[in-house]
Amino acid sequence: MNKTDLPKRAIRSFVRRQGRMSLAQQQALATIASEYELPVAAQQLDLTAVYGRTAPRVLEIGFGNGAGFVEMAKLHPQQDFLGVEVHRPGIANVFLQAQEWQLRNVRVINADVSEVLEQQLPDACLDAIYIFFPDPWPKQKHRKRRLIQPNFVAVLARKLRNLGVLHLATDWEDYAQQMLKVIELNPALQNQAGDGQFSARPEWRPLTKYEQRGHRKGHVVRDLLFQKI
Repeated sequence: MNKTDLPKRAIRSFVRRQGRMSLAQQQALATIASEYELPVAAQQLDLTAVYGRTAPRVLEIGFGNGAGFVEMAKLHPQQDFLGVEVHRPGIANVFLQAQEWQLRNVRVINADVSEVLEQQLPDACLDAIYIFFPDPWPKQKHRKRRLIQPNFVAVLARKLRNLGVLHLATDWEDYAQQMLKVIELNPALQNQAGDGQFSARPEWRPLTKYEQRGHRKGHVVRDLLFQKI
């Protein structure tokens, strides 16, 4: 891939908030990370070798505390899940839960997703990409930090296989409208709900703490589902 195809990420869409980790989380990072964590590397992954099989592959970008990510892996053992997250406490939670449930279809990379897309994931290698409740950067002066931008969406589309799905959710109405507008501009992605429409929340999508917080604040949650054509 030509690196110029990716958005310039001097402006990052996240701030590293490591927070405090419990003793169990610290021990998970020290003792079982090797079972689930993939290293950041300047070479493409062989996902068949990573998971030891050929199966539908799902990438979740920014899984937070990891509860929803692990829940999906539990409910869909026939799929392989790759999570990219920058916050170590959430990653440690995934390690602990994956070990508890003896999940073999879970892997994690601790990195900026733009680097992973650029260096490690081949084109047309994913059946689905999930981005649930990304940082909304609500202040006008911070909007340029939002993850969903035209160049980034173009990269996501290339990583999807034909008929693969890009699924996003947010409880910030203006961000939802921006997402809708930006993604519909990409000719490789078709809105499954129809032009200018949001999708109903799929029953299988786990209810995250961010979504629950949004409901408490009276926010309307919007789902966007696009298919690569």
